[in-house]
Amino acid sequence: MPWLAALHHTGRAGLRPERTLSDPYRAARGAAAVALVVFPVLAVGGPGPAISAALGAFIAGTATFQRSFRPRPSLALAAGLGLGVSTFLGYLAVSVPGLFPVLLAAWAFAAGLAWSLGPTAGVVATNTLTVMLVVVQLPVSVATAAAHAGLCALGGGVQALVITLWPIKSWGAQRDALADAYASLADYARRLRHDPHAAMDPDPLMTARHAAAVTPWQDRRRPPELRGLRGIAERIRPTLAAIADPQLGAAAEGPERDRARELLAGAAQLLDALARAIRTGEPASYPASAPAALIAPVRPVLHGPALRAARRLTALLGRAFGGLDQNAESTLETPIAGPGGALLRPGLARMLPVAVRTARRQLRAGSPILHHAVRLSGVVTAAYLLARLTGLHHSYWAAMTAAMVIRPDFVQTYTRGVARVAGTVVGVLLATGVVELLHPGNWVACVLAVLCIGGAYLTLSTGYAVMTTCISAYVVFLLGMEPEPPLSTAYERILLTLLGGAVALLAYALFPTWETARLPERTAEWITAVGRYAGAVLGAYGDPAGRDPRAVRGALLDAREARAAFLQARERAEAEPVRHAVHSPQLSRRQLGRAREAVGFLSRVALLMEAHLPGRQAEPVPGATDFGQALAEATAAAGAAVLTGRAVDFRTVRDAQLLWEELLEGTPGQRPGDQLEVVRSGSRLLMQALTDLEKAVRPAGAVAAEPGPDGRGSDGRGSDGPGSAG
Repeated sequence: MPWLAALHHTGRAGLRPERTLSDPYRAARGAAAVALVVFPVLAVGGPGPAISAALGAFIAGTATFQRSFRPRPSLALAAGLGLGVSTFLGYLAVSVPGLFPVLLAAWAFAAGLAWSLGPTAGVVATNTLTVMLVVVQLPVSVATAAAHAGLCALGGGVQALVITLWPIKSWGAQRDALADAYASLADYARRLRHDPHAAMDPDPLMTARHAAAVTPWQDRRRPPELRGLRGIAERIRPTLAAIADPQLGAAAEGPERDRARELLAGAAQLLDALARAIRTGEPASYPASAPAALIAPVRPVLHGPALRAARRLTALLGRAFGGLDQNAESTLETPIAGPGGALLRPGLARMLPVAVRTARRQLRAGSPILHHAVRLSGVVTAAYLLARLTGLHHSYWAAMTAAMVIRPDFVQTYTRGVARVAGTVVGVLLATGVVELLHPGNWVACVLAVLCIGGAYLTLSTGYAVMTTCISAYVVFLLGMEPEPPLSTAYERILLTLLGGAVALLAYALFPTWETARLPERTAEWITAVGRYAGAVLGAYGDPAGRDPRAVRGALLDAREARAAFLQARERAEAEPVRHAVHSPQLSRRQLGRAREAVGFLSRVALLMEAHLPGRQAEPVPGATDFGQALAEATAAAGAAVLTGRAVDFRTVRDAQLLWEELLEGTPGQRPGDQLEVVRSGSRLLMQALTDLEKAVRPAGAVAAEPGPDGRGSDGRGSDGPGSAG
């Protein structure tokens, strides 16, 4: 995409408001917590301390609105502590000539590294930087620095206390995530009725897994119905696909297909009922319109793998309904992780060493997080020093703007840059007009600031431009308690906003982090991860008694994460103003699209085979483990070939598959519905997927390897779609 087109696209995206609002009760709660801090502090300490307390409470409240499944009080406390530390250090440094820019650069670098912990940590760390820039401009002595820092931390503590005393939709985020997973399964079941190769986006299942990871404090208080249902949903997903697939499930036409459609329609109704019950916390009721076949599929219409998958689906749905019954907790499954089966994440006290280790791993050449940290540090410091050279009184405003604009990727940076400038100009002008016309006193200014805070919380989902308008007005009202001329102050802030935004956008253009250049790496990681997943599934067939359930599960999760990273990189690359061929000569956009389909098909076949995994008492399939290892090694080599621009060659896997076919031909005991039938059909589909992948990423002018008799490309495969992986 050319630069002008990219700027036009990001500019429009930044100014486009969404027709959504945050939860008004949560917005009111956050604003009320700010009011509980700012008004008493104003009455006791005056405007300066009130500004520190209000900024701390506002930023701590903003942290609780970020997408995170940690306890909201913990997020508020963590933000408050970070604000207190940054403010105290800033006060100490600003009194020493030349030291504050050094501290600013170091703190900005640490805030950039915080993005390695996730967007929530990155946003909160950046906010501590902006508050430090604002608060240290207040005329105080070093002796009172600790008091101002304590007031910032107090704001976070009050937010945490209010959240604890005024709970809104307790466990609502976790309920919504799990309900969304079941609703996505219901939608998937309906689409499978008409398209046996329909794709399912695994993102809802991934989100549900993140929501299920709890701190020890949360684990002791988690509602019983949220324990184990996610694991059942994970097992339902491949079972639905196994029923619908015409090669490893029900026949493509005839009575078997009709019964499969009936079961899928009934399963969709039951999954919708489960989603509603999980979301509301009410008991689940069996829909009267659901087919009786789901209760006891006795009519011998389905056969072989399809019948086995239908029985598993019926058992899983029954277990899910039993899991929502308070008197049936013994039927629940628990995920395999952590003591007692819970997915545990470290609490707030134990998070600091984990965060340090995670950030330290980014201190390596080629790390995009390190690149962002260096860029953020340089941009904020440069904006601060340039603004000081202008001689304007509010020079910190430029650095604050630069810090809020810069993000790790191009789209967010330029979208936020345009939105920040527009929102700041509108907010400053509106608030300055109110101050100039009404001349509010300190108490009225605080009331207006709290109202703007509530508006900012309410419009967090509406768009960054709208939210920035509220935030800018809030800062104007808050700092308006200091005796300064409103019109000249507004003029300076608008100029410095333009300066800070220009520095941030220019710096990103000169020192970019292009996702386009990382597409081959993301593609290679996805290919390798899916191959490892398929190899783990085959290994489970080769040694049912000794298989580790965590091996297949872990490989599947890795494949999902690699797929999500690939799709995110590709989406960002589409909006970047760089030519794909320049930064990624080995893969064109067309090749990426075909590779996405081929890897998705490979993942889908592995998922179908996972749906029929044998029990521990089953006979092992001879040669399955060796073939799975050969497949994993070949896909890892294919990933390396994609990175270096070489042709992908799966001849060794074809040879291994032919030898394995000969071995299976001599295996006695074949009959319809055997695990052996599933493995043989699945291995042929795997070879089709590998052949498709081989063709998809073939460099221009390369000669294709001659496929074996089972490498027939995509014939008979149908359309798998791009979102099927995992």
